[in-house]
Formats: sequence, structure tokens, C-alpha cells
Amino acid sequence: MALNNAIRRAASRVVPLVIRASAGSQSKPQSDASLLRVIETEIQCAVESQDPEEAEEVPKGFPFEIEDHPGQQTITLTREYQGETITVEVHMPDLVTGEENDDDDNDEEGEGRGNQSSIPLVVRVSKKSGPSLEFGCTAYPDEIAIDTLAVKDPETSEEQIAYEGPDFADLDENLQKAFHKYLEIRGIKPSTTNFLHGYMIDKDSREYVTWLKNLQKFVQA
Repeated sequence: MALNNAIRRAASRVVPLVIRASAGSQSKPQSDASLLRVIETEIQCAVESQDPEEAEEVPKGFPFEIEDHPGQQTITLTREYQGETITVEVHMPDLVTGEENDDDDNDEEGEGRGNQSSIPLVVRVSKKSGPSLEFGCTAYPDEIAIDTLAVKDPETSEEQIAYEGPDFADLDENLQKAFHKYLEIRGIKPSTTNFLHGYMIDKDSREYVTWLKNLQKFVQA
């Protein structure tokens, strides 16, 4: 009787192992193999489209330090300016190829900013203590638009709703121009953002290849 019990206990341990081993030996579905081939082709095309010689190099005299972490869709710029800390969060570009507006060549709006590639920026100007200024900007070729302006008080709790001022476009024109100049002397100018536009296009390409390779690893596992 004891021998039969021992045999049953041993069998109960062996059978699940056999089942797991059998399941693991099954080949991947044909659809997975097809997906892998498509991903591999896309990786090859993406890599071939990259030209290391055309990669954006940081220009001499660029006023910011660049913090770029692989896998993230933003980069951070920092610099010190006369006791202030300037921080810029740069997002992936919003690219416009021109194909979207082929049927609207005579549309006056098509000739405006909506027909230009751009990059979103969040610019923060802070001092050692007290509130900071936060600008929401959109950088177009050779032009920077300030979309929003807010005073951020670190002592304001999340439960409090701070007054963030009127829409920037509703401010007096002279005040708008003064804030544009304010940002310009702190390094937020077209020569800076034009470089960032190319830099972020390169980053988008690199991140896409990494994303594809991560997909490839998952499907292969």
C-alpha cells in the first residue's frame, strides 16, 4: 500500500513536467513567423534610412546642456543665467510632409503655421526661491510662438486652483513682444530651436528602431 502511494506521488510530479515540456516544444504560430519577417524588414529599412554623417551635432556655443535618455520621448535642456535656472523640456516633432495639404494649395490657412513642422517646448525659469515662470511654446522654422504663460508657486497645494492669467494671445502686443525678448536673451531663440528640430527628428528615428527591436525580442521569446 505504501509502495502504491509513493508511485502515485511520483507520477503526480512527473506528469505536469511532461505536459509543460510538451507545450514548450510546440512551434510558434505561422502568424508569428510572418510578423517577425515584417518587423525585420522594417528594422532594415529604418536603419538604412539613417545617415550617421547627417546626424545633428551640437553647434559650438550652444547655450544649454542636453540630457537625452534613450527610450524617452523628450529631452531636457538646462542652463544657468544670472542666478536663474532655465529648464526646457523638448518634445518629439510634429512633422508636416506637405502631402496632407495637396488638395488645399489655394487655402490661405494652408500657408500659415499649420503647414509647418514644429516642436513643442515647455520652458521653466526659476530662481533660488519663490515662484517660477512656465512658458508653453511651439517652435516653427525660424519662429517661436508662446502659447501659454503661467506663474508657478511651489507653495500652492494641488487642491488649490491658481489663477493662470489670460490667454497669451490676449495680452497687450507690447507685453507679448517683451516676453519674446525675455526668452530670447535666455537662449530660447530660432538658432536654438532650429537645431533642436533636427535633433529631435534624429532622436525619433533612433527611438523607432529601438522600439522595433523591442517588439522583435518580444515576439521571438
